Amino acid sequence: MTTDQWYVLIEEDTRTTRSADGVQLKLHRWTLVATHPVNGTEEQARAVAEDAALHHLPGILARHTRPGDVPARQAFLTSDGAWLVQLRQRHRECHLRVSTARLIHTREETQAPPKTLKEKFRHALEGPEPSEASWTPRT
Repeated sequence: MTTDQWYVLIEEDTRTTRSADGVQLKLHRWTLVATHPVNGTEEQARAVAEDAALHHLPGILARHTRPGDVPARQAFLTSDGAWLVQLRQRHRECHLRVSTARLIHTREETQAPPKTLKEKFRHALEGPEPSEASWTPRT
């Protein structure tokens, strides 16, 4: 299905701490945490993205915020129109990215019908069927 809707996307640097062989490891990963549809033009979507960059509070800070707390915030507008925001509060620090995007395509998930008992036995004896070929550019 083709669509032409503008969105504001918010990505956060999510962290988890794991222990391995007695060493604390801080694992960082960018995660898309929010997609907000914008009813309007690209300019309206940019205005909503700017508002999000100046006011969105990531979960890593929100969990520890007390009423009246306002974190330090530096918001950078990159040349491609995305916002990169650095936040600091007490001994915590995080960053997020806010961008605008136009949804071009969407498709719902479809699942293959369940295998019959005969197909399950065949799979066990003969091995798995060849997987679908990966995408390659059309010539």
